[in-house]
Amino acid sequence: MNILLLGSGGREHALAWKMKQSALCDELFIAPGNAGTAQCGTNLNISGNDFSAIKNSCKAHNIQLVVVGPEEPLVIGIVDFFNSDDDLKNILIIGPSKEAAQLEGSKAYAKAFMQRHHIPTAEYKEFTEENYEEGLAYLQQHSLPIVLKADGLAAGKGVVICQHWLEAVSEFELMIQRSKFGEAGKRVVVEEFLTGIELSVFVLTDGNHYVLLPEAKDYKRIGERDTGPNTGGMGAISPVPFADDAFMQKVITKVIKPTINGLQKDNLDYKGFIFFGLIKVGDEPLVIEYNCRMGDPETEVVIPRIKNDLVALLVATASQQLAAQKIEVDNRAATTIVAVSGGYPNEYTKGIVIEGLDTTVEEDVLLFHAGTKQEGDAVVTAAGRVLCATALGTDLDEAINKSRDLVEAIDFKGKYFRRDIGFEFL
Repeated sequence: MNILLLGSGGREHALAWKMKQSALCDELFIAPGNAGTAQCGTNLNISGNDFSAIKNSCKAHNIQLVVVGPEEPLVIGIVDFFNSDDDLKNILIIGPSKEAAQLEGSKAYAKAFMQRHHIPTAEYKEFTEENYEEGLAYLQQHSLPIVLKADGLAAGKGVVICQHWLEAVSEFELMIQRSKFGEAGKRVVVEEFLTGIELSVFVLTDGNHYVLLPEAKDYKRIGERDTGPNTGGMGAISPVPFADDAFMQKVITKVIKPTINGLQKDNLDYKGFIFFGLIKVGDEPLVIEYNCRMGDPETEVVIPRIKNDLVALLVATASQQLAAQKIEVDNRAATTIVAVSGGYPNEYTKGIVIEGLDTTVEEDVLLFHAGTKQEGDAVVTAAGRVLCATALGTDLDEAINKSRDLVEAIDFKGKYFRRDIGFEFL
């Protein structure tokens, strides 16, 4: 079958790499893709949010399966667009409906869903311009630290943890009255701060059944030992050492199954990935957030550990035949280290030539492009997160060393990466 993958990051390169290996994949198209995805298929110079152009491409290339990588096309309704169009409705598509995608698109929507279906999460209240003064009073009597979340999509940067009441009030004002995160921050969710350790759990669901994918832990902060501002992700590991069978059974019983049942009870159309952003508090899992797609950079460690034919899994998902599928997992550890542009997550320069991409690497070492572009014979930086150095090893230590060797062998001016990914487990 011919497949169209939407997106341009490291997640999409990892998905493209895996899908290209499938016997079911005839031609693979990536829109818009990057210099790495061009090695797996044909890049199309169209935006994942340009539904009209996507429709034309599907017709021109006889597309039979569409896989949506990033969240924004899902939140603005690409699945509904396909299902309501006579020319597209027979094409299989991976992703939730527009309403179901609000589990990621709106923190308040997700919180109400969790509350309704008795899924463990932090206590919260939501505020807008209309009850702004009430919000100020609430902040000033709230225990510290205080977590403020922009309700909408904010590129992974819409969460602020405030250590002081003055800081919380200032951030609250910046979000609601000064549009720090644009429309995404016009509604703010204020949460209690949970003390624990985070992890990411993933499933594929056809709306009725699900399969559990390998879990991962990502590292969001720019600085080593988890210091500095949040980024889109500086690295990831899989498996997560503390996520043993007993803990994962709690995740299944208290989080995953109630979520799938909640989708059914609320009559939400969902055929795709669910990302559970969890925190382990004591021995209990609580949900921090839902995402309606795979995480990035977690995809770069989860996908290499899946032994199954990914296209076969996706077809079963879109066809509601997932009950017959069983996930096979590579028992080795996988790690990825992200090389980012100097200055990221703040101001940074694009268009810097990347050297060393032809470096010969050993088996089980993979380089996924996250923000690159081909310019003539050169590959240049095109985003804050540039490359993901992924490796498999017999244990976490071996995998980390392989990832580090690869990221050090590739160079561009201003390159920065964290040297301590997985530090708390080594």
